[in-house]
Amino acid sequence: MGAVEQTAQSLASKAGGALAGRWWQLAIGIVCMSMIANLQYGWTLFVTPLDERFHWGRAAIQVAFTLFVVAETWLVPFEGYLVDRFGPRPVIVTGGVLVGLSWVIESYADSLMLLYAGAAIGGVGAGAVYGTCVGNALKWFPDRRGLAAGLTAMGFGAGSALTLVPIAQQIALHGYAATFLLFGVIQGLAVFLMGWLLRAPPAAHETVLATSSEGFPVRHYQPWQMAATPIFWVMYAMFVMMAAGGLMATAQLGPIAHDFRIADIPVNLVGITLPALTFALSIDRVLNGVTRPFFGWVSDKIGRETTMGIAFALEGFGIMALALFGRDPIGFVILSGLVFFAWGEIYSLFPALCCDIFGPRFASANAGLLYTAKGTAALLVPFSSLLASSGSWTRVFVVAAGLNLLASAMALLILKPMRQRLATTSDQP
Repeated sequence: MGAVEQTAQSLASKAGGALAGRWWQLAIGIVCMSMIANLQYGWTLFVTPLDERFHWGRAAIQVAFTLFVVAETWLVPFEGYLVDRFGPRPVIVTGGVLVGLSWVIESYADSLMLLYAGAAIGGVGAGAVYGTCVGNALKWFPDRRGLAAGLTAMGFGAGSALTLVPIAQQIALHGYAATFLLFGVIQGLAVFLMGWLLRAPPAAHETVLATSSEGFPVRHYQPWQMAATPIFWVMYAMFVMMAAGGLMATAQLGPIAHDFRIADIPVNLVGITLPALTFALSIDRVLNGVTRPFFGWVSDKIGRETTMGIAFALEGFGIMALALFGRDPIGFVILSGLVFFAWGEIYSLFPALCCDIFGPRFASANAGLLYTAKGTAALLVPFSSLLASSGSWTRVFVVAAGLNLLASAMALLILKPMRQRLATTSDQP
């Protein structure tokens, strides 16, 4: 065990109270994250029922998804500022209220404007929860940032896995509106109650952060100072590239399965039989969650940029394979799982690297500012519907795969050298 890890654990044990220990705090954050996961990952199940009832068109309905992601991401820097100043509790409790209100509104939505309003409110609430939990994990675990950020993000990535089948069944039995209402109340109430247990680490944690895990001196950049560095914008561009393909898959997986005419075909794997789309969604959520702590842990061992290069390339090849073999029901289930496994790690690697480079003191706000890249990428999701309007998803797959392979090359050839140069400069922000 290294000196940094020993000191971090010693400080955590002195924080006081059973629920103030850092592993308990990490667990609380994971639970809160799992309760907001369906707002993004369960959305695809509601698109077709909404269109069948109101005939608004998929592209118009998916604008709600874009508004959710934009609201979830672009306000996180401000929410992170509030967390850094006032602590995590008030921010996440308020987020729980907004999360519940979102799906309640959408259960009654009879116009696109009301649907959009519910999605935007949910985005604000989910962003408050997401930014708070990730930032808190980065601060509590200076010695294991990749793993801690990955486990926290796993809650968001895999949190919907256990509820996707019940949601699909609830929609089939009682309709999408009743499903929105029931799960909205459950999810919002859970976040509201768990949020009262969240704590910030002791200020003394900063004393263990004199050097990063790579041996470079740690500097504490404020958000505006971070935004003035070229390396931040390289990271931002890479985040947009990676997030765009994954968000397209998240929002469009249901429509893709229906257009491939395999959505309801039974698939039997590992002794389980489910319709292809339901099976794919369930496996995707599990793998999308598992990948976050896995690649976060790997990056703690071999370095962030090297891990990015490997994972991002795997994502690009996975998307191309899905385009080629996804019309087979079994191929669709397996390859969509590969795509989500190779995509979800961006939500552990980027915040961990951000904290490595720019310091932990303003980690919530800084990671939140970088996280707005996901909102920027969400603006591209409606264009995927337009690209596929001719009846073919080929162009969508090609664009998404190309962005992932480009990001992989940038991680190794541009980002890594830039970080080394920044770390060895003598100027302090």
